[in-house]
Amino acid sequence: MKERCLPKTIQFLSYDEPLGSSLACISVLFCLITFSAFCLFIAKRKTPIVKANNRELSYLLLISLMFGFLCSLAFIGRPNLKTCMIRQVLFAVIFSFCISVILAKTVTVIMIFSATNPDSKLKRLVAMRIPVYIVPVCTMGQIILCIVWLARAAPFAEFNMVAEIGIIVIECNEGSRVLFACVLGYMGLLAAISLLVACLARKLPDTFNETKFITFSMLVFASVWLTFIPAYLSTKGKQTVAVEIFAILSSMAGLLVCIFIPKCYIILLHPEMNSKQYITGRNTRNRGT
Repeated sequence: MKERCLPKTIQFLSYDEPLGSSLACISVLFCLITFSAFCLFIAKRKTPIVKANNRELSYLLLISLMFGFLCSLAFIGRPNLKTCMIRQVLFAVIFSFCISVILAKTVTVIMIFSATNPDSKLKRLVAMRIPVYIVPVCTMGQIILCIVWLARAAPFAEFNMVAEIGIIVIECNEGSRVLFACVLGYMGLLAAISLLVACLARKLPDTFNETKFITFSMLVFASVWLTFIPAYLSTKGKQTVAVEIFAILSSMAGLLVCIFIPKCYIILLHPEMNSKQYITGRNTRNRGT
């Protein structure tokens, strides 16, 4: 009769529903697994497998993975101005920091083997300690982009009444799509450089196959985010946020499993491989073949 107003259903991804609580539990679970790996690396910090390829970078990567899993929690709950700003900035900075550490680890392997080759042109770069500057410089570039983004057109919460009929979806508007694309493009650029460098270094005779693990992890990372784009564009409402959280968890889990789980497997189940005698014997066999 058009004589009174009927309130529409307000929708957002919350902790009270099964989807939101499941994603939150998965995020916390992976964070605890990463923390366990971090504690294991600290306890075995004097062993060859932890010392290989700069253990400080391994610590930084594990810490960034923990924060990466936890940042997905910011995407769950009722969006508002603060959460919309925090979730996107945390996501961008943490992922850029993580990829920068992986790039630094790969460059470290290349520079170590170039130092052993007297004919290598990269030998003089070893003294410059380039990997030390890769992480802060690459991360600072993303921080500057995020500051410009927040200053010019920050993300904000909006009521979307078009996404689904009869439902008001509370979601985060990116503000400036151009700056948001720049932030994502910067992460994509870092990931592409890391993948390229890892592919070039994958055949180096690394004792624990570090570069091969990094190459595979970056392939998993790139595959997740390439499949994320069509999935993100084809979903509506709270499913869009769920897809983004799933991409975050999947890509971070891929890095954790590909880079650190093989090392944890050797530390826990094959400690005889985590010794100088094993490494020396293996290097001798490699030279013999």
